[in-house]
Amino acid sequence: MFDTVLVANRGEIALRVIRTLRRLGVRSVAVFSDADADSPHVREADVAVRLGPADRSDSSAAETYLRTDQILAAARRTGAQAVHPGYGFLAENAGFAQACADAGLVFIGPPPGAVELMGDKINAKEAVRTAGVPVVPGSQATAPTDEDLLAAAEEIGYPVLLKPSAGGGGKGMRLVRDRADLPTEIAAARRVARTAFGDDTLLLERWVDRPRHIEVQVLADAHGTTVHLGERECSLQRRHQKLIEEAPSVLLNAETRAAMGAAAVRAAESCGYTGAGTVEFIVPGIDPDSPATTSTEGVRDFFFMEMNTRLQVEHPVTELAIAVGDDSARLDLVEWQLRVASGERLSFDQSDISFLGHAIEARICAEDPERDFLPTGGRILVLDEPRGEGVRVDSGVAPGSVVTSAYDPMLAKVIAYGPDRPTALRRLRAALADTRILGVTTNTGFLRRLLAHPEVVAGQLDTGLVEQTAQQQPTLLASPYSPANAPNGANETGETSEANAASAASPADDANVADATTAAPLTAETPPPAHLLYYAAALARHLDLTPAADPDGWTDPFSLPSGWRLSGTPAWTTHRLRTPGQDPVSVRIRSITAGNVADATDNPAELTREVELRLGAGPVHRARATRTADRLHLTVDGLRTTFALATDATPGLAAGPVTWLGVEGDAWSLHAYDPVGESAAGTAAHHGALTAPMPGTVTVVKTTAGETVRKGQPLLVLEAMKMEHVIAAPHDGVVAELRATAGATVAMEELLVVVAPAEDGAAEQAAPAPAGVRS
Repeated sequence: MFDTVLVANRGEIALRVIRTLRRLGVRSVAVFSDADADSPHVREADVAVRLGPADRSDSSAAETYLRTDQILAAARRTGAQAVHPGYGFLAENAGFAQACADAGLVFIGPPPGAVELMGDKINAKEAVRTAGVPVVPGSQATAPTDEDLLAAAEEIGYPVLLKPSAGGGGKGMRLVRDRADLPTEIAAARRVARTAFGDDTLLLERWVDRPRHIEVQVLADAHGTTVHLGERECSLQRRHQKLIEEAPSVLLNAETRAAMGAAAVRAAESCGYTGAGTVEFIVPGIDPDSPATTSTEGVRDFFFMEMNTRLQVEHPVTELAIAVGDDSARLDLVEWQLRVASGERLSFDQSDISFLGHAIEARICAEDPERDFLPTGGRILVLDEPRGEGVRVDSGVAPGSVVTSAYDPMLAKVIAYGPDRPTALRRLRAALADTRILGVTTNTGFLRRLLAHPEVVAGQLDTGLVEQTAQQQPTLLASPYSPANAPNGANETGETSEANAASAASPADDANVADATTAAPLTAETPPPAHLLYYAAALARHLDLTPAADPDGWTDPFSLPSGWRLSGTPAWTTHRLRTPGQDPVSVRIRSITAGNVADATDNPAELTREVELRLGAGPVHRARATRTADRLHLTVDGLRTTFALATDATPGLAAGPVTWLGVEGDAWSLHAYDPVGESAAGTAAHHGALTAPMPGTVTVVKTTAGETVRKGQPLLVLEAMKMEHVIAAPHDGVVAELRATAGATVAMEELLVVVAPAEDGAAEQAAPAPAGVRS
C-alpha cells in the first residue's frame, strides 16, 4: 500500500477519497484553486497544494484542475507515490495517465492504453463488438465528417443521438428527430465537445425508444481476475444528466443480469482493464401495449454504449447493495482501487458476489427547477444534512461555501439503503425532506417529488420520463409552496403604481387602505402552501423590525412595529416582497395584542405572538410566529409549519438583506420590493434589456452593436456547469447596446445586451432567424 496519495480533484469525490485514505492510514494530498482555498476537501487533507498561475488569481478549471504539469509538480513537492483522479477533470485523460507513469507515479486507474481506447467511443465500440458485446447501430468512421454523420443518419433512420467521441457525462449529447435539424445540432455538439474535451469528433447512434440506461460495475486486478458487481439503473435523467441511480434494476431478470454482467467483463478484458470501471448499456424499455416486451423470461435486448474508465458518481449504491461472501461484507470501491493499483489481487471471485437489499442515490445540484434548471450559485448560509438509519451523505460543501459557475453543479449525494426497494425509496424521500440548504437554490425538493412519481414508485422508468412529466404533468414535480403556484390574486392589483409606497415595510396609513383591510373578515379557510411562504417571509422581517431593549429595559414605543394609533384598531404594516421570476406581493400584518401604547411598550415580545395578516386582497388570517436558531415556526389558523430560515445580509445587495426560507427540501429567496425604486428598471426591461439568466461564461457572441435583428434570433451563448443557454432577441429591433464579450464571466442578472424595439417596418428587411435553434 502507498504511503502518500495525491487526489487530483475537488468537492465531494475528493472528500470521499481522502476519507478512505485516512481510514487506511495513508497520507493524503489535496490540490485546490483559489476559489476552493477554504473548501472542505482542503481542510480534510493532510497536505494541500495551490494550483493556478503564480502571478494572478485564476480559478478556471483550465488553469487549475486540468493543469497536468502543476498536479505532477504538487505530487513531487509532497512526496506522493500515486495520484487518484476522482471523476471528471483528468480522470479519463490518457495523456494524464501516461504523464503520471512517465513521472514515476502510479495512476490509480486503468493503464493509459485502456483509457485511450475506451475514451474514444468509436474505437471502443469496435473493440467490444469484436469481443462479442452487442452495440447500438450507428456511424462507423473513425473521425466522421458532417457528411458522414448525415449519411449514417439516413442509413439507420431517425431519431438519432449525437455524442462527443471523447466525452462523457452527457455533455454535448443531442437527440435529433428531424433531419432538417441535424446540421445545426452537429455544429452545436461539435462546439460543446471542442470546449469541454478539446476534441470535436462526434459519433451518431440510433435512438432506442423508451430507453433505459443500465450500467454494470466491473473490478479487475493486474493478475487476470475481472468480476462484475451487478448493475445500476440510471434511467432517471434530464438532458442526459443522471438524477437518480439505484441498484439493482427492477427491470432485469436473472438471465439478463447474468448476460449483461458477462458482457461487461468481456468489454473490460478487451482493453486490458484494471481497477474499477463501468460499462454502460442501453436497454429497450417496456411497452405496456406490447406483450413481447413485458415478458419476464429470457434475456432482454441490450446494447453497449460506452465504458467509463474511472469511478462513477453513483458508486455508493453498489457499495451499499452488493455483499461479498457469506459474512455479507460491503465493499469500499476506493479502497479496492488503491489495493489493485498497489499490485494486490482481488480476494474474491464472481461466485462470492450477490445483491443484498436495495440502494438509491439522488444528486443534489446547484440549479433551479423552477427556471428550467438553470445553474445557480451563491454562498451557503445554512446546511443541514440528513441522518438516520440507512442514510449516507457524500458532500463537498459546508456552511459558508461559495458555489460558483466555474465547476460542476453537483454539491452532494444523498444515498439510502433498505432491505427492499420500497423501504429505500421512503428513506431517501424522507432524507431529502430533511436536507436544508439555504443561500443557493438546489434541486433537492424536485428530487424528492420525483421519487414519489407513480411510475418511479412502480419501477416503470425510461430516460425520457422526467422531461415528459415536466411537459405533460408539471404539477407532479412542482412544490406546493412555490410562489409560482400562488393562486391568482395573490399579488396586489396596482402594486407597481402606488406612488405612496416608497418603503418596503411601512404602516399602511392611507385611509382607503386602512378601511379596506379593516373591513376584511377573518376566514377559517386554510391558506394554500404558497401563501404560507410569503407569510413566513413577512413575519420574519416583521420580527427583525422589533428593536432590542435598552440596558435599563425600556423600549421606545414609536420604534415598534405595533401599528398603534390613538383611535381605532392598530394600523397594518405592509411588507412588499418578491421572488425571482414572480410578480411582487404585499403582506399586511397587524398586531392583535397591542391595544394601547403601554401594551406596545411593556410587551414588545408579544407583538408577533398573535397577529392578523393578509396577502394582497385575500382573506385575513390569524397567525403566530416564533424563531429558534435557524428555524421559523409559523402557525396560521391552527396549522403549524416550520421553515428553515436565514438572512443574507451581504453588503452591496441592491434590494438589501435577502430572506431565505426552506421547507421539505426546497428553498426560496425573498427580496424586499420597492415599487418606486424599481419602476425605472422595470421600464428598461420591457424595452429589450437582456440580462444573464444564470452566472456563467459567454462562449459565443453572434451579433454586433447596431445590427438589425428579428425576434428569436440568437444573439449570444452563455455556458455554465455543463449547460449552454442561448440568449435571443425578445422582439424585432436594433442592438442598441452590447456589453457581452466572448470569454467574459458574467453574474446572474448582469446586463448583456439591449435590443431597442424596431419602429413600424424598420426590421422588415432583416434576415429571418435561423430555424431549429435550441439551448
